[in-house]
Amino acid sequence: MEDIEQIISRLSELGVDVNIEDVENRYRLLVDKFQVPPREAQRSVLNFYLKEKGIALPSRKSEQVKINQIREPGRWVDLEAKVLSLFESPSPAISQAGILGDDTGNIRFVKWAKSGQPDLVEGKSYLLKNLVTDEFQGRFSVKINRSTEIAELDREIESVVLPQSSADYRVVDISGPGQWINLRAKVVQLWEPSSESIQQQGLLGDETGVVRFVKWAKSGQPDLVEGKSYLLKNLVTDEFQGRFSVKINRSTVIEETDEPIEVSLNRRITGAIVDIQKGSGLIKRCPTCRRPLSKGMCTDHGKVEGVYDLRVKAVIDDGLVAQDILINRERVEELIGLTMEQAKEMAIEALDHEVVLALIEEKLIGRYFEVTGPVRDRYLLVDSINEMTFSDDDVSLLVSRAEGL
Repeated sequence: MEDIEQIISRLSELGVDVNIEDVENRYRLLVDKFQVPPREAQRSVLNFYLKEKGIALPSRKSEQVKINQIREPGRWVDLEAKVLSLFESPSPAISQAGILGDDTGNIRFVKWAKSGQPDLVEGKSYLLKNLVTDEFQGRFSVKINRSTEIAELDREIESVVLPQSSADYRVVDISGPGQWINLRAKVVQLWEPSSESIQQQGLLGDETGVVRFVKWAKSGQPDLVEGKSYLLKNLVTDEFQGRFSVKINRSTVIEETDEPIEVSLNRRITGAIVDIQKGSGLIKRCPTCRRPLSKGMCTDHGKVEGVYDLRVKAVIDDGLVAQDILINRERVEELIGLTMEQAKEMAIEALDHEVVLALIEEKLIGRYFEVTGPVRDRYLLVDSINEMTFSDDDVSLLVSRAEGL
């Protein structure tokens, strides 16, 4: 792999002899198990071996740039910029994420939790030295790390608030954070703001589904009205704990529309089940409130004699979006060809409930299904699930698409 080859090559240049398999194992542990971004994992592995050998990396020289001059990853830069907006952190490894702007454009930034750096404040301007540029899915970003120097400026940086381009999206098309989009949607529901920095929050919906929205108090935008439909231009997408949302900021253009929008609370996904989550299989529930028990305890009713149930908490991936799904007992029984009574007998005979979970994993992981149902919080509650079968022509088409032919 290119990242591992670069680590080994860099260590070789510095006279450090390492075991290739050890380097790969350490890199894979960070990326696959702990979900550390590849470039940060590369840096971490390199620093581990250098520290072990007592070798200090030569100091890197950063250069002052404008945002529109950032066109490649792995570059050390200094930037004078204004914090245009902040997002909810998409990962515990990230303490802060948002958008920086100057008079040439805007760019996403990430501040690593381990950097020990102070938080940036929305609306303030800074001189940021020793940032590292990165790229993901064709979009550039900058990373704040341990070596970054942060100095608040006593002058405001003129910024181009409007993005270079925003595209027309449907709710189902939202596939990642940091996208600038236009969305035609209806206000399905409004909630009480969860913090003083939020003026309004709730659900927007169109014919493909619903998505959470937040309107920042500092945005200066008018309130949306529940039940009305809008064309919202220059929203910024965000992600938290696997759920997408959209942010209304200073640059958002809000236009009320009389066009009727039918909101679908159901979603249909066709993809492969790639993971069965903890809490799946043969479980026990509280007989009073039906909540799953943890070590025989209900959070509301204390220690109780639980009743058995079957369920599956899984992740289905359509190649663009990974969606958490929840499958109830009736559909689990159909999928694995086993009633709950038979599952209980299996568990009693083996003296281990995990045998049921193992059967579920064998029957579901890696197979393709079409699922439909409403989305509640982070889960799609499965109303129907059907295994997909592919003809030879279908398989050839999928292979051709994968190969970019």
